Amino acid sequence: MLKHDYMSVPQDQPIYSEAPLQLLLFVDGRPKSRQQVQRIRAYLKELQAEYSFELQIIDVGQQPYLAEHFKLVATPALIKIHPEPRQILAGSNIIAQLKNWWPRWQATIDAYLKLQEDLQERIDDNSRVTSPTSTISSVAVSAELIRLSDEIFRLKQEKEKLQEQLQFKDRVIAMLAHDLRNPLTAAAIAIETLQSNYNPDIGEFQRLKPAMTAHLLKQARSQTKIIDRMIADLLQVGRGSDTELPILPQKLQLGKLCLDVVEELRDRYTAKFQNIDTDIPQDLPYVYADPERIRQVLINLLDNAIKYTPEGGKISIAGLHRTTQKVQFSIGDTGPGIPSENRDRIFENHFRLKRDEATEGYGIGLCLCQRIVRAHYGQIWVDTAPCGGAWFHFTLPVYPS
Repeated sequence: MLKHDYMSVPQDQPIYSEAPLQLLLFVDGRPKSRQQVQRIRAYLKELQAEYSFELQIIDVGQQPYLAEHFKLVATPALIKIHPEPRQILAGSNIIAQLKNWWPRWQATIDAYLKLQEDLQERIDDNSRVTSPTSTISSVAVSAELIRLSDEIFRLKQEKEKLQEQLQFKDRVIAMLAHDLRNPLTAAAIAIETLQSNYNPDIGEFQRLKPAMTAHLLKQARSQTKIIDRMIADLLQVGRGSDTELPILPQKLQLGKLCLDVVEELRDRYTAKFQNIDTDIPQDLPYVYADPERIRQVLINLLDNAIKYTPEGGKISIAGLHRTTQKVQFSIGDTGPGIPSENRDRIFENHFRLKRDEATEGYGIGLCLCQRIVRAHYGQIWVDTAPCGGAWFHFTLPVYPS
């Protein structure tokens, strides 16, 4: 039987061998194991001068799936894969183990060759002897299957990541499209009011005082800027691969911003004869936040409060310097409230949330609110208001002095 030179076989060209004894030596690139590997290789080369066997060197760094296939927990390791049964030698004394097992391996080889001769005598010339089931060639096939399995797993992970990004984009686009209704409505009301009071014959606004005319023009202009910003957000979400909302934080007077939003929604709550009760301290510190993003949070929370508060009800707005690092803002209503079992879920995307009739409608805006607040490293949650209804709270970081 031909003897094979001791060599490291290219990883993409596995050996297809008929040698009776077939061994795999698993090595790694650790400096600590280098000397041990050199001693093992030298000893195996000495054995090759006297015995015929097939050896393949496998670097676990290049073929980790083979180490997984044989369930190796340490390297270097020497594995007898043929003849059966398979045997693994590992640890710091591989050479000593090999010296102990080598005579028994040779006896196993002799028994295997004798069995093959007996089988050959009993079969017809046109038949084949069954190939050994555990050889270097079969290991190569198994390794390729493991590699393909790893590749499929990686592709599935990439697919799941892409699906997550697409779902995020769908949700954000739905949220922003939902929020576009508020500035569109406000701008439309301002423009319609101006148009209905404008007399083209004399080029003047009738029944409108100059101050009101200026206010309506300012309202239409500011709402148009908000719409432009939100459209830019939609385009950015459509182009990007991020799963977080971009923010541009700056020094912000949260109380004033909230009062501006209350003024923007005046037509909404006056139409239902609702009362707005504000408790915003004059010394409330500035926060470090994106004005347009926080405007979206305030509009969504106030819009829900107006929507669910009955006619003649009350909406409460409060600011609190909670700690030296955080400001807490709260918006409450006297509506039906939110059942305690749903309070942790109302911030989920409404397409996945099953809600009872009492809380129907919470979802799209609240999911966006949560993402915005978290992007500012804040928190948002809901309690029951002291006089019933929902009581939403969120925190924002204090602007560093």
